[in-house]
Amino acid sequence: MEDVLRPLVVIGGSLAITLFIGWAVDWLLRRVDARHPETPLWGHLRRCRLPLQVTVCTALLSGSYDKTEARVVQEHGSAIGQLLALVLIAATAWLMVRVSSAVVESSYFRYASSSAHDPARVRRVRTQVTLIQRVVAAIVGVVAASAMLLTFPTMRTVGTSMLASAGILGVVAGVAAQSTLGNLFAGLQIAFGDMVRIGDTVVVDGEWGTVEEITLTFLSVRTWDERRITMPVSYFTNKPFENWSRGGTQKVATVYFHLDHTAPIEEMREHLREIVRKSPAWDGRDWSLVVTDTTPSTIMVRALITARDPDDAWTVRCEVREKMITWLRDAHPYALPRIATAPAVQARQALLESERRPERHDHFARFEDGLRKDSSRSR
Repeated sequence: MEDVLRPLVVIGGSLAITLFIGWAVDWLLRRVDARHPETPLWGHLRRCRLPLQVTVCTALLSGSYDKTEARVVQEHGSAIGQLLALVLIAATAWLMVRVSSAVVESSYFRYASSSAHDPARVRRVRTQVTLIQRVVAAIVGVVAASAMLLTFPTMRTVGTSMLASAGILGVVAGVAAQSTLGNLFAGLQIAFGDMVRIGDTVVVDGEWGTVEEITLTFLSVRTWDERRITMPVSYFTNKPFENWSRGGTQKVATVYFHLDHTAPIEEMREHLREIVRKSPAWDGRDWSLVVTDTTPSTIMVRALITARDPDDAWTVRCEVREKMITWLRDAHPYALPRIATAPAVQARQALLESERRPERHDHFARFEDGLRKDSSRSR
């Protein structure tokens, strides 16, 4: 009976103490969060309650299991101690990741909530914060995995022997993981070099989209038609790409018209002014309409309209193109380019009639007739 009661008392007491500590910490964080609502750190730290309870419970069990005199514990003491040590290391790493994530996220939200910072700067900080979280999680995970392996006696011997050849293993690992390490350092370069940020509008490989996610190894771009393009982050450090959000989001929308030479340019300018003034996508900075080129059959008219961001630039470009063509079609149809062609039936009839006529009207035929007349007279 004693072999059963002692483990139950130890486990029950550990669970009770764990639940009390978790409740007390959560109550304290709620009180502090209510007094300081401007600081989101305390609200984020409440998400660490579960890993904190697992860590505390494991630590209590690890420190008290060997004091029990139960026969089952004594027979399997080493295995239980090994299992508790592994769980304690994993729970501690989990708690460290949650705490670091709460601190970093609260700092970002406080920075983003300030109206003194522009959106581009906020996106840059968001990108850096995201990659910092991933780097911290990766480092903690690697350290925790190494610590868990070192708890095994056999792994200690292997680790000691591996330290002697650490230089050779480092070179081999560097060559084998060249691509992975390249993407890792490229991700850090993107985060702190301000090359591309989450939320930026970019054009890569002819695809226009918005940067949706940046990790240590890949970057995801969401296109205008809701597709996701995933590519390694090293692409953005090795190849040129267009970043429409760098240096400001304001854009100039361009619309080209191929029209007849008789197109009313001045009236088109007046109509363009009315279109942009009624358009909510125009930012009110500038607009213009000029003739940029001419060909034997048409002229090229270019309309420029400013917009606040790439999305508004696309909207105002489509709006101006649609309304201007509709206005020209209804009010000035002669301004639209036309190609004069004869119907196919009439052209075929004209060809058949010309073949039936015996006379020839070309210059060479008249020349041949003249030569024949001269030769007959000489005879």
